[in-house]
Amino acid sequence: MAGTRWRRITDLLLLLLIGCSASQIHASSEYEVDSIFYEPFSESFEGRWIVSSKDEYQGVWKLSKSEGHDDYGLLMSEKARKYAVVKEMDKAVSLADGTVVLQFEVRLQNGLECGGAYLKYLRPQEAGWKAEEFDNESPYSIMFGPDKCGSTNKVHFILKHKNPKSGEYVEHHLKDPPSVPSDKLSHVYTAVLKPDNEVRILIDGEEKKKANFLSNKDFEPALIPAKTIPDPEDKKPEDWDERAKIPDPNAVKPDDWDEDAPMEIEDEDAVKPEGWLDDEPEEIDDPEATRPEDWDDEEDGVWEPTKTDNPKCSLAPGCGEWKKPMKHNPAYKGKWSPPMIDNPSYKGIWKPREIPNPDYFETEKPNFEPIAAIGIEIWTMQDGILFDNILIADNEKVAESVRLTTWKPKFETEKEKQKAEEEAAGLSDGLSSYQKKVFDLLYKIADVSFLDAYKPRIIELIEKGEKQPNITIGVIVSVVVVLLSIFFKILFGGKKPAVTVPEPNRAAAAETSHDEGSSGEKEDEIEKEEAEAPPPRRRSTRGET
Repeated sequence: MAGTRWRRITDLLLLLLIGCSASQIHASSEYEVDSIFYEPFSESFEGRWIVSSKDEYQGVWKLSKSEGHDDYGLLMSEKARKYAVVKEMDKAVSLADGTVVLQFEVRLQNGLECGGAYLKYLRPQEAGWKAEEFDNESPYSIMFGPDKCGSTNKVHFILKHKNPKSGEYVEHHLKDPPSVPSDKLSHVYTAVLKPDNEVRILIDGEEKKKANFLSNKDFEPALIPAKTIPDPEDKKPEDWDERAKIPDPNAVKPDDWDEDAPMEIEDEDAVKPEGWLDDEPEEIDDPEATRPEDWDDEEDGVWEPTKTDNPKCSLAPGCGEWKKPMKHNPAYKGKWSPPMIDNPSYKGIWKPREIPNPDYFETEKPNFEPIAAIGIEIWTMQDGILFDNILIADNEKVAESVRLTTWKPKFETEKEKQKAEEEAAGLSDGLSSYQKKVFDLLYKIADVSFLDAYKPRIIELIEKGEKQPNITIGVIVSVVVVLLSIFFKILFGGKKPAVTVPEPNRAAAAETSHDEGSSGEKEDEIEKEEAEAPPPRRRSTRGET
């Protein structure tokens, strides 16, 4: 009886296993039928995806499980490498008619400090590229996905559009794109292109940005050029005066104005405090300092003990030679300059005349280039970036179904695990959900256009806060100082000194700066910083306690 019962249990488990496998195969097949393109990486990518043969792309791609799951994805397995791989589609996809949905998952398993995790949707090879030679110059129609380095933190959406007048392809960047989630969980990125020229960007199924391809407020540069442009041949007349104010030529310096009077003078009325210790130094040799065992006089110089505050000075008004303090000189006026008056010759700020733009055109719809391949071409400082479930569909419901059945279960599992780890660590090793919301808001503030001059500093502060959650309040205060400084400058006008942003309470490692663009530009920025790094400091000749 026992043997029969165990056989039944074994048979039942086997049936369940077969049923689960069959349902996964059915789901995958269903997506392939309902979608234009679907890549779940459920089998080896070799032979189907083509790795670039160019020497600069040394990063190794692997088919690997997502950490904590049995689900496979395409993994960038090495740090500080350039990667390039491409998948040619059986048939080119037109973006000109109907709805098109671009969607993929990516998990930054080791975070993302400097690198990209975006896809390039490539034009047909007739445009002049080969799969084996795929690189950052290969012509694409759309670039979409996360990118983060230095002051850059955004989910790119770039349309490369051909100007029908000039014949040139121009990159049109989505303005104010959403920021990249600051965690190590799986996230799904969706771009929905509608026939009414609308494009919507979703992260984890939640709409983060809506724009119109033809609106000059939504893309930079605008897809439709300006009707007129400044005349490049127009030159400013030599007698054109742009000075609104000039020094008064009739003003005369007053006779009693002494330009040589110092700003401060010695306070003659000051008296040395009673009990001042003239013969005591402010610092003395530290009696507890000991010479290090490995100290070498020939290599390190003569060892001297470190200095410490003289304890006698703490009991007296002061130590050492007493000098009368300085005070403000009431006769000080500084260098004289004539007052400013309105310039009678002022003509305003000169601008070249406007002429018709030879590249101007009108259109009711963008002239989308078809998609013939999907490529990943990235330079990154992090490993562990995992791509999965790459989808192109003509129905939003299909994309939603893929999210719910492939991404959602993984995300919920990862979220619960992260929550448990944070609770166990008392949040010392991670950000609380409140802090994540704060940093996401600060990233959006940093993307506001009139803060461009301060953006690198604000981003640096935010990244310090992400690495050190205990200084979140300090980061918020620092950003508020910047905003208030700009507010007062706008309110009161005039040229103000450069804003000095207070540092949070604890120092953090400086982040690599980065201009958005190709993987080659990222590499150049990183190499430049390494070249400019200061040499190691020489060993001090003073002892250490």
